[in-house]
Amino acid sequence: RGLKRDFGEVENLQVSVKGPGDFVTLADQKAEKTVFEELSKARPGYGFVMEEGGVVEGTDKSHTWHVDPLDGTTNFLHGVPIFGVSIALVREGQVIAGVVYNPAVDDMFVAERGQGAYLNNRRLRVSGRNKLTDSLIGCGVPHLGKRREHPRFLDELDTVMAKVTNVRRLGAAALDMCFVAAGRYDGYWERGIKSWDIAAGLVMIKEAGGFTTDCDGGQDMLEKGTVCAGNEAIQAALLGLIKG
Repeated sequence: RGLKRDFGEVENLQVSVKGPGDFVTLADQKAEKTVFEELSKARPGYGFVMEEGGVVEGTDKSHTWHVDPLDGTTNFLHGVPIFGVSIALVREGQVIAGVVYNPAVDDMFVAERGQGAYLNNRRLRVSGRNKLTDSLIGCGVPHLGKRREHPRFLDELDTVMAKVTNVRRLGAAALDMCFVAAGRYDGYWERGIKSWDIAAGLVMIKEAGGFTTDCDGGQDMLEKGTVCAGNEAIQAALLGLIKG
């Protein structure tokens, strides 16, 4: 509710600079405080990995929440209604549940290991396309503060664009991954992202029948901060274009 209210008054928000092209707002901080307090009540002892608040060690070493209170901050600041709250629960290193909520349009994506993935109570499945030439692929574009990553991204984009129908950039990794789970995107890749950006999306895609790896083809997405996702055929083909 706070994010939705602040989004309506986005021009009046106080904004502090975190880095070139990367901003943090009071809305971001307030949302994280709310999530932290509520989850701490619901599951005392669980640890946290948060975008703004960093790591909070819990007495329960088996469970950790990975929280991005406002994924898509730049969109939020510019009045673009593509942003969300992303929360994932990691147990013994495995993501077992995730929620991504976009308050601007009231979209709630939910997934739990072994229980499927849902958008507003509707079951999700990844797309059935199996040819890159028929596919719409999502990606992340490194911002101003990541200029060293621009050349590699441009090389990858050039390679992918030559093989697929088209490429999209939402500006919110958590929603990019939910779009794969919902079959809106056929595939998605991004580098230089954090665990709180993608953790919820990993379980979302898996429970929707999709596949995820890091950009080297392994399973170290949270540690390496890279991801390549899609249905079985498209994920493998996309990985072949960007790997190495």
